Amino acid sequence: MAQPLSSDLEKQIIEVEEQLRLAMLTSDVATLDQLIADDLVFTNHLGQVISKQDDLAFHQSGLCQFQTIEYADRRLQPLENGVAVFVRVQWAGLYGEISFQDNLQFTRLWQRSPQGLWQVIVGHSSVIQSNIH
Repeated sequence: MAQPLSSDLEKQIIEVEEQLRLAMLTSDVATLDQLIADDLVFTNHLGQVISKQDDLAFHQSGLCQFQTIEYADRRLQPLENGVAVFVRVQWAGLYGEISFQDNLQFTRLWQRSPQGLWQVIVGHSSVIQSNIH
């Protein structure tokens, strides 16, 4: 059973979450490379299973340009070997020449790498339907 989340651990996870947000916003591939585990499995809001290499290539392509990425309603859940993060994300930008704006719910599992860095090893995103009561 996981221990309660310490304030130090909470601070660390919020810090890497912010690093991830800024790296996504600016397509900072070097930072994303550090924050994403080599064996990442991420299922996006379209149902596609994405690897680390897929994610880095997406950001390197320049096809998507985020204008805003805002976090809300973040919850952290300590686990035996990591921390799960549940966060609502509102983002907007351009995909090619098409503008987009979505409200998504992300789940990410952060785990320490052998080098001691926090990295995302599993992730999932879902579209938040605004018309569901």
